[in-house]
Amino acid sequence: MDAKNYHEDLSHIRSMMERSSRFISLSGLSGVVAGVTALLGAGYVYYAMEREKVSYISGNRIAYTSSLVQELILTGIIVLIIAVFSGYIFTANKSKKKGLKIWDATTKRLLVTFAVPLAAGGLFCGALIIHELFVWIAPVTLIFYGLALVGAERYTLPDVKYLGYCEMALGLIAAFILGWGLFFWSVGFGVLHIVYGLIMHKKYK
Repeated sequence: MDAKNYHEDLSHIRSMMERSSRFISLSGLSGVVAGVTALLGAGYVYYAMEREKVSYISGNRIAYTSSLVQELILTGIIVLIIAVFSGYIFTANKSKKKGLKIWDATTKRLLVTFAVPLAAGGLFCGALIIHELFVWIAPVTLIFYGLALVGAERYTLPDVKYLGYCEMALGLIAAFILGWGLFFWSVGFGVLHIVYGLIMHKKYK
């Protein structure tokens, strides 16, 4: 009996340490919403390019008008805002149900670790836009996003790193097949998020 209680106490201590050192309230449903939003955004981007008679899938350097570039950037910002807002709502609800704080020292460390690669990638993409190297934006965003996920795994669910590896792999492949960035971007930010979100929702609900 004592041995059984001892093992139960150890399991309880490990569980408490896990809860204190990792942000475990991430919602799988937020990943699904982010994925669907990304696919809708990608669909609109494709429509906008067709409307402007821009052949994106060509592998050649494409001349974008300034108005189209602004429209595509705005679309990306809107997709990001919706994904972040929905992620916060679902995560906050999950934290409330579990009786956990959504904002603590672990959350701060997670956000800093996650934000550094994203900020670097964002600045890099800004340079690509200035130099009109638009065909490289999709690979770069996938690679830096993957790096951010792998780094953030230390402070959240361990499964996150697998999504990060997949995002980086897609970005590297896209770098060798320039001109198909919209396709890889749709798979990475859309399909993978939906699949990952459904798996996480089933595993951690």
